[in-house]
Amino acid sequence: MEMKVHLHKEVFDIVREGIKDVEVRLNDEKRRQLKVGDKLIFISRGNYTDQITAIVKKLVYFKDFVEVTKSYEMKRIYLEDTSLDEYLELMNKFYSMEEQEKYGVVAIEFEKEK
Repeated sequence: MEMKVHLHKEVFDIVREGIKDVEVRLNDEKRRQLKVGDKLIFISRGNYTDQITAIVKKLVYFKDFVEVTKSYEMKRIYLEDTSLDEYLELMNKFYSMEEQEKYGVVAIEFEKEK
């Protein structure tokens, strides 16, 4: 399977630099289809032709985004200088608490293709 993942330019850049190696999303129907070995195609929202291909190395499941932050350093999941409160506020804008309770969250550990 191949899944396209749109990222804001700043986040896309840290994937390119190899700093961010975990993508965290709601574990909805789309993400439940992901398996280790699948491809992720990261696409920059700043320039849709700018893409990075990565391979899923591990899938780790959590109850919510708070639980994710207990297992990963911020720089691996988002911008390093983002506070915990800022990150959680942002994630709660994308995914409601009701959605998090219903689906849970998946941390997708990946490795960029060479």
